[in-house]
Formats: sequence, structure tokens, C-alpha cells
Amino acid sequence: MVQLYNLHPFGSQQVVPCKLEPERFCGGGRDALFVAAGCKVEAFAVAGQELCQPRCAFSTLGRVLRLAYSEAGDYLVAIEEKNKATFLRAYVNWRSKRTENSRVCIRMIGHNVEGAFSKAFRDQMYIIEMPLSEVPLCISCCPVKGDLLVGCTNKLVLFSLKYQIINEEFSLLDFERSLIIHIDNITPVEIAFCVGYVAVMSDLEVLILKLEPGPKNGERVHHNPRKTNNRMRRTEEGISNEISQLESDDFVICQKPLELLGEKSEQSGLSVTLESTGLADEKRKYSHFQHLLYRRFAPDISSYVLSDDIKLHSLQLLPIYQTGSLTSDGKNLSQEKELLSLFCFFSLPHVGYLYMVVKSVELMSVYQYPEKSQQAVLTPQFLHVITSNNLQCFTVRCSAAAAREEDPYMDTTLKIDYSNTYKTVKTQSCIHLLSEAHLLVRAALMDASQLEPGEKAELLEAFKESCGHLGDCYSRLDSQHSHLTLPYYKMSGLSMAEVLARMDWTVEDGLQKYERGLIFYINHSLYENLDEELSEELAAKVVQMFYVAEPKQVPHILCSPSMKNINPLTAMSYLRKLDTSGFSSILVTLTKAAVALKMGDLDMHRNEMKSHSEMKLVCGFILEPRLLIQQRKGQIVPTELALHLKETQPGLLVASVLGLQKNNKIGIEEADSFFKMLCAKDEDTTPQLLVDFWEAQLVACLPDVVLQELFFKLTSQYIWRLSKRQPPDTTPLRTSEDLINACSHYGLIYPWVHILISSDSLADKNYTEDLSKLQVSKNTSL
Repeated sequence: MVQLYNLHPFGSQQVVPCKLEPERFCGGGRDALFVAAGCKVEAFAVAGQELCQPRCAFSTLGRVLRLAYSEAGDYLVAIEEKNKATFLRAYVNWRSKRTENSRVCIRMIGHNVEGAFSKAFRDQMYIIEMPLSEVPLCISCCPVKGDLLVGCTNKLVLFSLKYQIINEEFSLLDFERSLIIHIDNITPVEIAFCVGYVAVMSDLEVLILKLEPGPKNGERVHHNPRKTNNRMRRTEEGISNEISQLESDDFVICQKPLELLGEKSEQSGLSVTLESTGLADEKRKYSHFQHLLYRRFAPDISSYVLSDDIKLHSLQLLPIYQTGSLTSDGKNLSQEKELLSLFCFFSLPHVGYLYMVVKSVELMSVYQYPEKSQQAVLTPQFLHVITSNNLQCFTVRCSAAAAREEDPYMDTTLKIDYSNTYKTVKTQSCIHLLSEAHLLVRAALMDASQLEPGEKAELLEAFKESCGHLGDCYSRLDSQHSHLTLPYYKMSGLSMAEVLARMDWTVEDGLQKYERGLIFYINHSLYENLDEELSEELAAKVVQMFYVAEPKQVPHILCSPSMKNINPLTAMSYLRKLDTSGFSSILVTLTKAAVALKMGDLDMHRNEMKSHSEMKLVCGFILEPRLLIQQRKGQIVPTELALHLKETQPGLLVASVLGLQKNNKIGIEEADSFFKMLCAKDEDTTPQLLVDFWEAQLVACLPDVVLQELFFKLTSQYIWRLSKRQPPDTTPLRTSEDLINACSHYGLIYPWVHILISSDSLADKNYTEDLSKLQVSKNTSL
């Protein structure tokens, strides 16, 4: 989402007094600010009671051109110029610099310090010289590991942060030049480095790489100075000569804008190779790389000189972490930082681009500035832009997108552009501000290590409250995003009754209007078997709501277990008002029959059931299975209508459940449990109605695998009843002759079965039927 604030969101601002006019500045972690002017650096406190008070000051060996701070290692690094020469130096242990005239130690990178000198390095600031064969142009520190990346013409040099162990009590910070990344034909203006991700920006190009450890398809890193391929060199020289010839003839060659994502970025034309300069093969941190993004912009062809209006600036890699995770008692499982996602930002003077570069590379947002920008800084929640006249602030979705990567189902509204969502000004401002508050709280919960237990509980409560308010707003919308009412209310933890209690039921101009958001939430909630029963009053309001907004859903919502307490007279009055010409009249008929049973009006029930054929009634039950079967607390429960049909129309009941099974509305095991509960039988007892259902399944010609299971169930039941002389508890719906005539799975009755039956004086009709069914079923199975 991209939204411009009229006022910046800072709680306060402080004026920092400097002795000299500031030329360069950078943040020093959570508690310091560095300001450089000429050959002097001042550090100011930005936390605690000493807010904006000077902490220390020290002189550099040259005029500061670039300045960067690393929280890992707590060091300051600078590119300095003196006597037309450029140097790279790191300032370590700067917090020990009490006065400007305090002693400072200077040493070369990788120089081993003897034990006798260790005390000097422990108690005072020291400077590390890092010589380079090329002029350093830009620098970047990894915010996680503290490694230093230096940009030079056509190459990047990586210095790995390490520690020299002097003794058990003291270790000395140091660097080791470990890797050179050669990139042909690029002069880096800005670079960014974070846990192996490298971003390089020239005036018109941006390249993002991912350095990876371990070998890849036998690929090895060069250990000797790189030699350019002669053929490639000749090709490049030929192209250069052609371009020079064209330009001499008053032509300017400009490349087209280009965006390449993922593996396609290898086609950028930039040659990238790695050269290892430090650790041995088995200890190398990075041995190969992966292309992630290449973006090229076109210059203004109206001018021979590259205009500032097209130059890129403010390259940044922003990591999003999660520190620990909350348990039910508010405690952290772990305090270690986990990188959830990484974002890359860069900007033109009038537009900024934000990419996600972890797992997949995608453009998240494009920010249009109303004025020409000078510099921009990205944070997890905001994008701050310094323009020619103002400080502009845009909201961003970095923390929200990282949360989505962690749990895609936690918040489904992060995948949306709020600036184009709302059609009315009345709801736009409200929802926008609530959305920002919601995402700020969500971002704070991601880094639980910074919070006290009491603060965590307050934030969780605020998160649920913000979800409830957003649900309220979306419930009043009639737009394409009104379905977001459902996830927000789910995250709020509010019950359906609590949501309905928040609604405004007032009627304007004699008409009550219900928006799609609320209808969508209530409809889905009634289908989810929430084990929540609405009161008679709220149930009446719900049926009224659907009668006005979606009358076709009235029969369905009346079948929900949550509507159990509705007055049957109220339900019947709305059913009678329905115009059945536009939708299934059989569903209305069955719902009326079910409500008539609750009213105790058996005559009305019989009349409704007789108004349609049995086949249509089965179709009606398939349209709404909850007329027969409901779930409460995870258990299948037969409805009052199902219990009544068991006594009056068992054949219809069996045919309807069979229809539900064939249409995947109920599983085989669920159907068996339904009939056992319907007949009040335990798991070890098989009621005759269930046997009727199994026989109906055979007649329905189910797949062979199911048939074998059915034959086993039936033969087991026939044998058990024959051996126990146990008659069925109800009259079977089918005889053996019916099964033979209706189903090809049953064979003919052998003559010896008739002889056996006639010779048994104690055999009754049920016994003879079970024996006949057993013989024909065994005949088929054998």
C-alpha cells in the first residue's frame, strides 16, 4: 500500500548542535548519531536522559567522504581523502574516546597484536588501516555479521569481520579481505550488503546477487588475478569503437529500460566472477553466487549529458527479523534473531521502487513523489523521503509482507493496494489509519525480544482490537474487498454473537440495508459449525438480514446448528414469504417440513413431504445435508427430521444418505456413525438400518474396492445374526429376491438352501432371509 501522510509521524524532534557544518552523518545503532565535518567526527547520544548530548569527538586522518556504522562489532568505517589520495579506515572502540585529545592506536589490517600491547587496544580507540589497490567509492556494513563490503570501479571487495583472541578475557576486532567480486563495466555509486545479499547501483543500473557457500555443480572460485577472455575483450573493444564512431557523427547510443528477475537477470550482459583472497577452500564463506535482479533505466535522450533527473539514489537492503516466539504464557521460546525477509529499495528523483528478494523476487510497491527527491530512507513501516521542499512519509508493507511469509494464513489482507480499494472518502481515511495501526502492532509483535511480558499482552490485545475494528469497517463495505471482513473478525477472537452486537440495526427511511461484508462473514460462520448457538433475538435478526439481502440463503441458514434457538413461527413466516420461482422450491419445502416438526404440526409436515416425489426429496437433501446431519463439538448428530424419517420413511432416509455419499457430502465412516447414532446403537452393534444402507450401496454399484469391504461387512453381519439367532431390530427394506433382481452382484439361490430352510422347523422369516442373502453374497464374493 502506498499512502502519503500530510504530517511526518515522528513523536518529537531535537536540534543537534554541531561545532562545524555537517557534511556526512549516519546512525550509530540504537543510541548514537555520528556527524562528520572535514576531518572531525562527533558522536551524539540519541537515547536515555542524555538525548542529543555530545558523547565524544575524534579527528580522522583525512577528510570524510563516506561514513557507515556497523552495530555488529560496534565500529565506524570511513572513506577519507588526504593529499589527493583516498583511504579506507575503521574506527573501533570509539566509546572509550573520552576526550578529543585522548590517545589513539593505529594498526594495519591483519596485524597480530602482542600481549604487551593488548591493554592499550582495550582501553582506547584504535584505527584499522585497510589498504586497497583501487580507489574506494562506497561502503556498506552487513547489519547481521558486521562484514564490510567496499565498492570500487568494476569490482567489490569483501572484508570479513573476525576477532583476534589475545587472552581469555580480551579479543581484538579485526578484518580479513576474503573475496573480490569482479563486475565488468560498472562504476558503483552505492552498494548494500546483508547476510550474503549484494546490491550494486550505478547511475542507471541496479544489480542484486546472492553469495552462497559450498560448491555448485563443480563451480570453483578463482584464486588468481582474473584474466579477461581475449575474445570477449576484442568484442567489447569492437563495440566501443563502433559506439565512439557513431557518437562522433552526432549520434548518442542509449540502451532501452530493462527489468530481469531471478535467473533471467543473468542475461543482463554484466560479467560477474568471484575471486577468493582469504580463507582456505574448506573454510570459504562464499564460493558461488546467484543472480536475483537486474534493472536498467533509460537516460533523458534530449541531453548529451546525463541529467540528475534520471540518476538513481538511496540504495538500501532492509532485513526483517523475528526474535523468539511467544508461548501461551507470554514467554519467549528463543532469543535468537531469525531473518524472515529481505527488501531492496532504490529511487529515481521522482519515483521509488521496493522489491522483495528472499525466496522469490518481486516488485512490491512503486512510490510516486510529488516533488523531486534528494534522499530516501526505508524502515519496516515507513519510507521517509527528503524532497526539494518537504519531508514526505509513505507507509510501506515490509513487516506485513515478512509476516505473510512466516504465516500466509495469519493475515490475508497484506496481498492489497489500499489507495485503490475504497470508493467513498467516508470509509477510506478510517480504514487506512486502522490498517496502519494494525500493521505497526503486528510488526512490534514480530520482534518479541524488545518487549516486556506485560507489553506483549497489551500488544496482543491491541492486535485483536485492531482486527475487530477493521472487521467492523469492512463489514460496512459493498466493494470487491468486502470479503476481508471474515479474516479480520477471525483474528479478533470475537464470537459471532459479539460481532452481531457491534452492528447498527437502526432503519433509515423505512429500509434496512446490509452490506456484503457482513453478509459474507455471517454466511461463512454459519457454515463452519462453530458450536455457538445464537440467542432467539439474534437468530431472528440474522434471518431478517438474509431475507432482505440474500433470500436464497434463508433455507440454508435456518439449517445451521447456530440457529437452533430461533422461534419456529418466525422461521416459518419467512419461509412462506419466499418466492420459490427463482430458486429451488424443494429446498424450501424440506425446510418447512423440518420447521413444522419443531412446531409439532405433523399434518403440515406430511403435506410438505407429499408435495414432491421421493427422488426430488433426495435431491433437496443433497442440496442441504444439514437437514439430516449436523456436527456439534466434532460429533455427527442426526437432526429431528432424520429421527422422524427413521420411523416414518426409512427408505427415503437411506436413499438420501446414499445420495450424500455419492456426491461427496459425507464419508463412508461418517455415514456408518450416523446410522448408529440415529438408532442409538454402540460401536459394536449394527442396526438393521445400517445393513439396509450397505445393501443400498451394493445396488448403487460402487467401485470394486468399496464393494469388497461391503461384502465383508454384510457377510459378517449375516453370519453373526444366523449364529446368534438374532433377528434384525427393524424390518429390512430389501429381501434377497429384491437384491437379486436389482443388483448383478448377487447370484442365484442354490437349491440346497431351500432344503436346509424347509428342514429347520425353528427357522423364521428373518432367519431364512439372512441365510439366503448370505448364500448369494458369498456366491458372488467367491
